[in-house]
Amino acid sequence: MTLKLRYSPTSPYVRKVSVVLLETGQGASVERIGTNPWDPQTNLAENNPLGRVPALVTESGDQIFDSPVICEFLDGLHSGTKLFPDESGERMTALRLQALADGILDAAVSAVIERVRRPEPYRWDGWVDRQMKAIHQSIDWLEAHAQWLSQRVDIGTISVGCALGYLDFRFSSEPWREGHEKLSAWYEEFSKRPSMRETVPQD
Repeated sequence: MTLKLRYSPTSPYVRKVSVVLLETGQGASVERIGTNPWDPQTNLAENNPLGRVPALVTESGDQIFDSPVICEFLDGLHSGTKLFPDESGERMTALRLQALADGILDAAVSAVIERVRRPEPYRWDGWVDRQMKAIHQSIDWLEAHAQWLSQRVDIGTISVGCALGYLDFRFSSEPWREGHEKLSAWYEEFSKRPSMRETVPQD
């Protein structure tokens, strides 16, 4: 099957899909189409009416969006160990971690947009503060629930790894590791995986 992936190299949601592709051995089956979702001339809406990446187009022309749905779709195409666990308890843990990590990304991306893309006279510091508070609370939660994390690979740990990587990428001046020793140690090991090393975001 030949799939087409609309992507941006700095999108953490795209990175999550890319890690899933590598972990499931499907990287070579995807044609990557570089897309700038901020370009007013983009035709991205033809593949995702939300105008966001990632967007996946199947060989039959079906359009799949966005990252949680794309990842679960891809997980159904391979015969190896599933990244969305079948056992109900493990599945719920993985899905909760994915939801929290995606929430961290939503807050981080929102803060970046406010700081960088909104014209300076219209920026709202209170909005950025709200997003950063959500991020800090979520990092605290992950530290307190570090027993949920292990070096297993599922959609939960992949999502958390990509979220922490995005914080390193966009918020390097606001380090998250201090006071979060267990989470930091987990991430240091998880980020050594080839799928994580090969997908580090680049400006």
